[in-house]
Amino acid sequence: MAGQAHLAARNRSALLVLLGCAAIAWYFTVLGTGEMPPGPGTMGLDLAGFLLVWSLMMAAMMLPALAPLATAYLRSLRAVPEVPLRAARTAALVAGYLVSWAVFGAGAFVLALLAAELATAAPEAAAWTGAGVVAGAGVYQLTPLKDFCLRHCRSPIAFLLHVAGFKGPLRDLRVGIYHGVYCIGCCWGLMVVLTAVGLTNLAWMAAIAATVLLEKTWGHGRGLSRTVGVALIVFAFFVPANPALLPGLHAPAQMQAAASVAREA
Repeated sequence: MAGQAHLAARNRSALLVLLGCAAIAWYFTVLGTGEMPPGPGTMGLDLAGFLLVWSLMMAAMMLPALAPLATAYLRSLRAVPEVPLRAARTAALVAGYLVSWAVFGAGAFVLALLAAELATAAPEAAAWTGAGVVAGAGVYQLTPLKDFCLRHCRSPIAFLLHVAGFKGPLRDLRVGIYHGVYCIGCCWGLMVVLTAVGLTNLAWMAAIAATVLLEKTWGHGRGLSRTVGVALIVFAFFVPANPALLPGLHAPAQMQAAASVAREA
């Protein structure tokens, strides 16, 4: 009994460390983007800089939702009592998870570039495109594929049964990547919406992070997912008449004027 209590205390400590990392990531995210108004583009960053900032944002937004699964994974490592080794294996799991999101971030970088180009070159088309993107993300929330990926994220036991066969020195990294792929399958629509509303939009970041956490951990998470989907579809109907609702696809007037002058020159 004493050994089990000691192991549980270690797992709780690891959980607190994970949540602490998320809090630190939020701090630096707010520090780095808090004074930047939401707008189209990649925050003025090249691909390497963008992926660094994106990974920081994903750590802030997604690590709290990863915490329950990480705790279950730690419980499965009963044969690894050494604290440094358990910490290293947990770090490898988190690293693999963030690698998956970094790969997705490369796609977000391309989307942000295209969004900036469309916002300056064809503002009206950008508004309609943005409406379609948000509505599409809302529809995805209602699909069987979303259900399938969300069930994976909500079922640590099924997850542990599947990854039990993973072997080798990179096992924990592979486990993190594996879960990250399912997490992307669950949340990619919400991240595309984040691109549309502006990558530095802290209010939307917080709302999406809360949605992801509740979808995966709350008893009514599936109902919330559907509610969010319907809300996004309704929201999309207001975008064409109010393009500023999507700052990630709406360039300020001076930016549009500069682009127009550049094209005429």
